[in-house]
Amino acid sequence: MSRALALAALISMFPTIRADDWPHWMGPQRDNTWREEGLLDKFPTGGPKVLWRNATAGGYSGPAVVGDKVYFTDYETTENSKIENFKRDKSFTGKERVRCLDANSGSEVWKKEYPVTYSISYPSGPRCTPVVHQGKVYTLGAEGNLYCFDAKTGDIVWSHDLKKEYNTKAALWGYAAHPLIDGNKLITLVGGKGSHIVAFDINTGKEIWKALTSPEQGYAPPTIITAAGVRQLLTLRPDAVTSLNPEDGTEYWSVPYQASNGSIIMAPIVWKDYLYVAGYSNKSLLLKLNSDKPGATEVWRDKKGSGISPVNVQPFHDQGTMYGFDQNGICYGVEIESGKRLWQTTEVMKTRPAGSETGFIVKQGDRYWIFNEQGFLILCKLSPKGYEEIDRAKVIEPTNTAFGRDVVWCMPAFANKRMYVRNDKECICVELAK
Repeated sequence: MSRALALAALISMFPTIRADDWPHWMGPQRDNTWREEGLLDKFPTGGPKVLWRNATAGGYSGPAVVGDKVYFTDYETTENSKIENFKRDKSFTGKERVRCLDANSGSEVWKKEYPVTYSISYPSGPRCTPVVHQGKVYTLGAEGNLYCFDAKTGDIVWSHDLKKEYNTKAALWGYAAHPLIDGNKLITLVGGKGSHIVAFDINTGKEIWKALTSPEQGYAPPTIITAAGVRQLLTLRPDAVTSLNPEDGTEYWSVPYQASNGSIIMAPIVWKDYLYVAGYSNKSLLLKLNSDKPGATEVWRDKKGSGISPVNVQPFHDQGTMYGFDQNGICYGVEIESGKRLWQTTEVMKTRPAGSETGFIVKQGDRYWIFNEQGFLILCKLSPKGYEEIDRAKVIEPTNTAFGRDVVWCMPAFANKRMYVRNDKECICVELAK
């Protein structure tokens, strides 16, 4: 056997090792789990190496990474949009931009932009992570501009002005619910009469179906689960938790739920036959899903001193325990079925809670990476017993403001054994391989 054949035979004995992608919000399986290995056990002195930096404008949207490309959106304006604006008393003019960078060098591959006027609270920029799927990039801007681009060239394939076409307006904090790809459908919150949620053809942009009417869009991303042997599309509306048939939008069941300020931002958490949702003003609801046919019954709601009421960031669920940040700024471990708080900590921020503290939680192996609003990346362990910090390092500066403090409220992407994250001034790539 030749040396080349021997080498080929040896290689064939082992599985191919490839870098993971982060093609949309919460990663490949929308579960905030990073499945790569060979990563740092502790940070080097001075913190992990920043491989590149690329100047950006404002925004809360996280990047998506597929192959050797990074996609993200921002908002370029000459006005001071980095303010705490809780009202619709001011408009901002500027351009939303969709940008593609080389994942290895940070150099810009292409950029597309369109003019848009913001009349929303916290007007720094877009909220939704791009969705990269089968050679296309789908983006949803803060004022409802929905686009499909060619991933290689940036050419526009199709687009919709959701507010104009569906006779609606953006919610107080803008369009913030990350769209979902399901087969040949892009499913997204829209708003308007009979069009709270709409499915579009991923290739043509043509409407496939629309459903429901709600006071406003809300912020919770559409989520598909399987219960009673049936695929169900869940939408956490400002006034109800509703299950639909994802193929045609017909309703399976609905349970009333009054979200304060329309603010459910989390995707539902499912554990066994339990479904948990929660939002602002300590609103929370645990449902039990039927096993014989689509349906749900209430187990408990708004239980004082229980559960997690997230306002900015998705809780993480692992084997019946939730970990996440409550609106009071404290990180909790919570038993899902009872809502019992097993433990609490302020060590993630190491400051006295002021409210709405934000840390993005991603599991990798038997440990967790938390990117907090102060710009620290934290390596830790989370369990029903508590929070155990392994190491932390400052990786980027907070460039926005909220509740009188400096913050960075942007979900990172974890791919290629690296972290890709942005603030309102730069997008950076951080090396995390051993």
